[in-house]
Amino acid sequence: MKLNELSPSKGSKSTRKRLGRGPGSGTGKTSGKGHKGHKARSGGGVRPGFEGGQMPIQRRLPKVGFTNIFKKNIAVINIRDLLKFESGSLVDEDILVGSGIIKGRHDGIKLLAQGGISYPLTIKINKVSSGARAKIEKAGGKIEII
Repeated sequence: MKLNELSPSKGSKSTRKRLGRGPGSGTGKTSGKGHKGHKARSGGGVRPGFEGGQMPIQRRLPKVGFTNIFKKNIAVINIRDLLKFESGSLVDEDILVGSGIIKGRHDGIKLLAQGGISYPLTIKINKVSSGARAKIEKAGGKIEII
């Protein structure tokens, strides 16, 4: 096969409809728009959601839900995520972001108790569950709430 032998698949290409080119074309005079009416006019046509005067579905259905504009976006990490840090190291927000454990913007960090740890770490975060606090302190670590 050569480049000059390439051609589109059969039926994939069709000629465009040429409007307003005389009565013999089948789309002359009114160009397929019929006689008068809103959709025959320049710029005519209805807005999205218009149902011919019937009450549109977006107005018939009730409003649901609520968006709290004061919601805090808290990043959640588990003890098992901290196993990549060496014994005795300090773990804070900058280190968690730098290591890729936390991605994106957050209003705080919460430590949960999933997983186990056997060596001490010093952790500086915003929130901690009671189970996670017990596990860290049992391993000899320290948690500072900032």
